[in-house]
Amino acid sequence: MALYPYTLQPVALNLTETEFKQAQLELFEQSNSSYGLNTLKTKEWIVIAVVVALAIAGLVFVSGYSTILFWVMLVLVVLYLVIRTIGMRWYVKQEFEKQMAEQHMPEEMKSLKLGVQQHGLVISMPAPNAGVQPKAMRGMQMRASSQQQAVIPWSAITSWEETDDYLFMLFELKGQKGSQIIPKRLQTQKFPFDTVRKHLKEVVPTRGLQTENITQ
Repeated sequence: MALYPYTLQPVALNLTETEFKQAQLELFEQSNSSYGLNTLKTKEWIVIAVVVALAIAGLVFVSGYSTILFWVMLVLVVLYLVIRTIGMRWYVKQEFEKQMAEQHMPEEMKSLKLGVQQHGLVISMPAPNAGVQPKAMRGMQMRASSQQQAVIPWSAITSWEETDDYLFMLFELKGQKGSQIIPKRLQTQKFPFDTVRKHLKEVVPTRGLQTENITQ
């Protein structure tokens, strides 16, 4: 067996509406962790340190009602840190939930099949009755048959990311942008995730993409 195997036939994705939303929620939760104290810029820490130092010095050397100003300074610092971290996480999550409530999985994804070859990711789906390509497939050459097939070259991948249960890819091909979600449960069907990662790392060594771009 080769170190990085490929698929002989495309594997049925069988993605459900629940998985579609769960995948985006996992990606959101992973990216939302970036709103923490470690994301504050150096300039922000310098300003905070100066304000705290002045406030503490004022409390030590000043007495009486004048200390109120220095207590207010400390309270403002705490409020800023809370808003900058917890507040931002709450706001972004509210906006995300609004978007997810209006978004539904594209119908064609229910019958999508994926294959992995050395030249790219193979996408297969039943040919539409009217001969119109689904939006996600436009810009790609499809084979005319009961099953349409398209290939997304690895070089067309612009970014990628993965969570515990899903792998995500963004691509751009012939001016058309698209994305693909692959559930890791396909490992039980011997879908070669290690091969996919190998090719993805060759074209985009650093993982990471924006949550709002995960749309079909």
